[in-house]
Amino acid sequence: MLKKIVVADLGIGMYIQELCGPWLDHPFWKKSFLLEDEQTLEKVRDSSITCVWIDLSKGVDTPVVGAHEPSSPDVAVATVVHIEPALPCTPKPERARVAMSDELVRAANVCARSKAAVIEMFGDLRMGRVIQMDHVADMVRDISDSLMRHPDALINLARLKNADEYTYMHSVAVCGLMIGLARQLGLPPLLVQDAGLAGLLHDIGKMAIPGAILNKPSELTDGEFETIRSHPEAGVKLLDSNHFSLRVQDVCLHHHEKVDGSGYPHKLRGTQISLFARMAAVCDVYDAITSDRPYRRHWAPAESIHRMAGWDGHFDQMVFHAFVKCVGIYPVGALVRLRSERLAVVMEQNADSLLVPKVKVFYSVSRGMPVPLEVVDLASGQDAIIGLEQEKNWNFKNLEALWTESACRDFPSRRPANPSCK
Repeated sequence: MLKKIVVADLGIGMYIQELCGPWLDHPFWKKSFLLEDEQTLEKVRDSSITCVWIDLSKGVDTPVVGAHEPSSPDVAVATVVHIEPALPCTPKPERARVAMSDELVRAANVCARSKAAVIEMFGDLRMGRVIQMDHVADMVRDISDSLMRHPDALINLARLKNADEYTYMHSVAVCGLMIGLARQLGLPPLLVQDAGLAGLLHDIGKMAIPGAILNKPSELTDGEFETIRSHPEAGVKLLDSNHFSLRVQDVCLHHHEKVDGSGYPHKLRGTQISLFARMAAVCDVYDAITSDRPYRRHWAPAESIHRMAGWDGHFDQMVFHAFVKCVGIYPVGALVRLRSERLAVVMEQNADSLLVPKVKVFYSVSRGMPVPLEVVDLASGQDAIIGLEQEKNWNFKNLEALWTESACRDFPSRRPANPSCK
C-alpha cells in the first residue's frame, strides 16, 4: 500500500517509494529506499522535494495524530493508494528480444484486441456500468508484454491509426508509450503497470464530449474548445466512481498541464505536476501529432520530436529527454539520408546507441530512382545517417509499408501499402 505525504511528515523507519520533487535535481534520483538515519532525512528536507510516496508494507506509517494534509493542488481524492487490488501484477524476468518482424505481427493482434476492449470499456463507462478490472489488467499486460518482447513494434504500429478510430487507438498508443517511458526511467514493475493503466484511461473524459465536437473536421470555435477542455474533470468523475487509484486519476486530470503553468485545468507549474502527469503530457502530445486527425494530417515521428524539443515551457525537459531515448533520435518510420546518398526508412532502434538504428534502403538520390530493398544495420559501420529528410519533400506513398510489411495484412496503415502486402 502506497501513501502520499508531505516532507514534514517524514520520519525514520519509513520506506520512500517515490520522491515527488524535481526528480533529477536531488541525490535520490530513481531510488526507493528505507529512511534509516537523521542525515538522510535532513537531505530530503533540505532539498526542493515537497511530497513523497511511502510504502506502508516496507516501512512505518505516519502518526495518526498531527499528520499534515498534503496541500499541493495535484493531490486529488485520497492520499492512500492500493495498487495491487487495482491492477494485479507479478514481476516477470527480463526476456530476450524477439525479431522486430515477428513482434509486428503479434503487436498487430494486440492492437486489434485492445481497440475492441477499449471501445467496450469506454461504452461501459458512458452507460454508467462498472469496468471489469480483470479485463483492463489483461489489456495492459498484453501491451506491456509486447513491449518487453520488442520495444519498437507496438508503440509505432499503434500510431498508424485512421482518423475515425483515433479516440480508441490513441488510448492504446499512450498506454504503450507510458509503459516504455516508465521502464526508461527505471520505475519498479508495479509503477510501470500503473503507468500503462493511467495512459490507457487518460482521455476517458472524452466520453462526455459530443461526438460532433470530437470528430469535427474543421477548426473548433471558442465554445467548442472550452467543451473539449472540460474532459479532464469529467474523466476524474468517471474514474473516481470506479475506484481507480489516485495516481491514475491524477494523470486523467492533469495530463494537459504544462511546466510553465499555462496548461489546464489547474495551471499547475513545475513539480506541482506529478511525475506520472508530466510523463503523460509528453506521451499524449507525441501520439496526437504523429496521428491523422479529422482536421489535419500527421507529422512524421522525427519532425514531431524536433518540434516538441522547441516548445519551451511545455514539457519537463528531463522527462522529455528520457522519452527521446525511448522512441529514438531517429524514430521508427523516420526518413533518413545516408552517407551513400541513398534514402532509407528506420526499421528499429539499436539498444546500445540511438545514432545507429537498423534501416531499410529503398531509393538512390544520385540516380533519382528506387533501388532494391536492403536492410542495413548501421552499427556495422558500412553506412551512416547524415541527416533527416522531410516526407513532404518527396512523393513517396508507401513509407510505412516499408517497415510494417510483416504486419500489414492484419493492421493496414493509413497510407497505400506496398504491393507485396496485398
